[in-house]
Amino acid sequence: MALRSEPTARQMRLATELRRLRDAAGITGREAATALGVSSAQISQIETGLAGVSEKRLRRMAANYACSDGALVDALVTMATDRTRGWWEDYQESLPTPYLDLAEVEYHASHRWDVDFLHIPGLLQTDDYARALFSYVNAEFPQSEVDLRVEHRMRRRGIIERSDPIPYEAVIHEAALRIRVGDRSATRAQLTRILTLSEADHVSVRVIPFELDSFAGAGSAMVYVGGPVPKLDTVVRDGPHGTAFVDAEAQLERFRTLFRRLERVSLDPERSRDFIHNLVKEL
Repeated sequence: MALRSEPTARQMRLATELRRLRDAAGITGREAATALGVSSAQISQIETGLAGVSEKRLRRMAANYACSDGALVDALVTMATDRTRGWWEDYQESLPTPYLDLAEVEYHASHRWDVDFLHIPGLLQTDDYARALFSYVNAEFPQSEVDLRVEHRMRRRGIIERSDPIPYEAVIHEAALRIRVGDRSATRAQLTRILTLSEADHVSVRVIPFELDSFAGAGSAMVYVGGPVPKLDTVVRDGPHGTAFVDAEAQLERFRTLFRRLERVSLDPERSRDFIHNLVKEL
């Protein structure tokens, strides 16, 4: 099998989990290779995402590592054997890899949580809002580059708009709702879209108002993507050095706790809709 030159984030996650299972079992790469009847180089290639792994071989690896979590193993098998050619692959030659990785990871998500303080979460954005945002942040880009990013973001919305949408929860600070990324008309349309989406059974939108006392969580923006089992959840965070995919169990638990804390201090969905509706009337 030809080696991959650039594994996707999902392929790397599979590789990471297999390495974690081996490490938890206290087995060296050489010992794992001997038990599987392959070379140490092959184990290394699998654990760095450079080579794939068959279902039979993966299940043998899990058995050799004494992994008793059947749901996790089944989920890893699905990751290893899935041959879906996703819509994001249309952008392989035109957009940075993190754009494609995020689209692939969230396409396979079981649920999605967003927390944002300065911008409307991407899945809730209108075309005009996304265009104004990309144009401002990437002022040096030609219009064609902005158009590609907007188109990609609009297609990502499919996970909450398709016939079998995933459960989606968003916590948005009042600041993000009030900042006019576009003009007054675009802002009104953006808030109206949030109101419309929030009526769906699978969508929950909560607002953190300015008037909340003792709130110090404004640096906690995140995208939380649920996996088929909790161990395969992923947090995606944008930073000054690019996009980071966080998957260590301790960190995931920290972000789960943080999301629930923010959820508790925010307005409930009904009061949040009333809040956003009043913002629309102000425009």
